[in-house]
Amino acid sequence: MKLILGEASALKIGIFTDSYLPYTSGVVRSIQTFSEELMNCGHEVYVFAPNYRHCQKENRVFRFASIPSPTNPDFALAIPFSLRLRPFIRRLNLDLIHVHSPFLLGRLGAQYARRLGVPLVFTFHTIYEKYVHYVPFNQKLARELTQRIGKDFCNRCDLILVPTAVVGSYLQEIGVRTPIQILPTGIKIEDFQKGDPNWLRHRYGIAPEEKILLFVGRLGQEKNIEFLLECFQSLRYDYPLTKLVLVGSGPAEGALKKKVADLGIADGVVFTGLLPYNEVIHCYTGADVFVFASVTETQGLVIGEAKSAGLPAVVVDAYGVSEMIEEGKDGFLTGLEKKEFTNRVCQLLKDERLRKEMSSRAVISAQRLSSASCAQRLIVCYQEVLKDKKYNAINERVL
Repeated sequence: MKLILGEASALKIGIFTDSYLPYTSGVVRSIQTFSEELMNCGHEVYVFAPNYRHCQKENRVFRFASIPSPTNPDFALAIPFSLRLRPFIRRLNLDLIHVHSPFLLGRLGAQYARRLGVPLVFTFHTIYEKYVHYVPFNQKLARELTQRIGKDFCNRCDLILVPTAVVGSYLQEIGVRTPIQILPTGIKIEDFQKGDPNWLRHRYGIAPEEKILLFVGRLGQEKNIEFLLECFQSLRYDYPLTKLVLVGSGPAEGALKKKVADLGIADGVVFTGLLPYNEVIHCYTGADVFVFASVTETQGLVIGEAKSAGLPAVVVDAYGVSEMIEEGKDGFLTGLEKKEFTNRVCQLLKDERLRKEMSSRAVISAQRLSSASCAQRLIVCYQEVLKDKKYNAINERVL
């Protein structure tokens, strides 16, 4: 292992991930944002990821042959083998390996960290047992197996990064003994100051007098979007001049469109499909209230993005999102109860002064999630784990 001379030394970092561009997700956004900030600081980042259809060749991205996931054709499952990999990694002389999954390429990254004698860092983005509804067989067994795999993998690593404290507590409760550091995914706050507040209304023909409720995220069962639709149906009795805009795509899109029709609210719901990053920013800056009901999030990155755009949020209080909202200051946390959630949204719709006050506070509180400051904290984590690894290696030789 190379000796790292001082905290200012440039690092060579290998990132192994089971999802990457052009696929879109919170994990991909996290990798993309941190990688850009690390490179801005002079570090070298190499990404090892699945290949996708219509992938463009990129410098410092190593692609593995892959197959479409049977439950989500847009998601590629990497085949964790390549004859080119070993010589490629040897040439890089990596200082550490950072993995973003305990499966497939995450496990491959762990193998190479062990071979090279470099630290293994793992960001625990997802409480995987909350997603076993995608497994088409014994879900109880799948839940238990998934939790065990996650725990065992964490205990093979040198450092675990978690986006929120509640995730760190969860890992400790299931038996993870590896050191854990809290490090949320940062947000390029300056990007959200450049959005066009008129774009969303012009693009989808939304009248100036209509209020816009916004959801951004994957259209999957775990996002609990049916709850939002049912709340929106109730809300429209008192606020008929309201639109609900759903930004994103996913396996539940067809079922959600049917639900919208069944509830009789098709004229009030807009499905935008997948949008480019700059257009998503326009959606944030053009909306009035952000709404989010997922109960599986480890952070809820989209809530931080909404706040960066000055958008107050009403969210269901569950897992990591509870740490993204200052209750009553930049948004509201509610139980998983439709009347409570709907009442909070209505409160923001009818009280323009409150909504503007929360909007201003949201922008201020979002500053703590600056991508540049989060990247600096990540660099400190890397340097500390490198020092620990070097110290332990020296001790082992002495003993």
